Amino acid sequence: MTKHRIYSVSVASVYPHYVAKAEKKGRTKAEVDEIICWLTGYSRESLDDQLARNTNFEDFFAQAPEMNPSRSQITGVICGVRVEEIQETTMREIRYLDKLIDELAKGRAMEKILRK
Repeated sequence: MTKHRIYSVSVASVYPHYVAKAEKKGRTKAEVDEIICWLTGYSRESLDDQLARNTNFEDFFAQAPEMNPSRSQITGVICGVRVEEIQETTMREIRYLDKLIDELAKGRAMEKILRK
């Protein structure tokens, strides 16, 4: 089975789109960073380092310090697929991130986005 091409895309190439999507709806880059750090366990500094190194999505999630155990509470549809039903681990992590950014752009409170 071949890997999906998103795995080889650098997080740094998609990151500006996450930020633009959030800012277009009145949210901030800091909130995008907070979501990514919450999900992956990266610190802000280590996130910046991963972006600077153009780490691809597969390595970004494989090298994540500690994936948040509360991420399993993320449910819903992204790109026409229910995230909780995605079997492939890396793809599910990517879709979790997409879903969280969507929730941010839709104006959801950070406490609810971060499943507090």
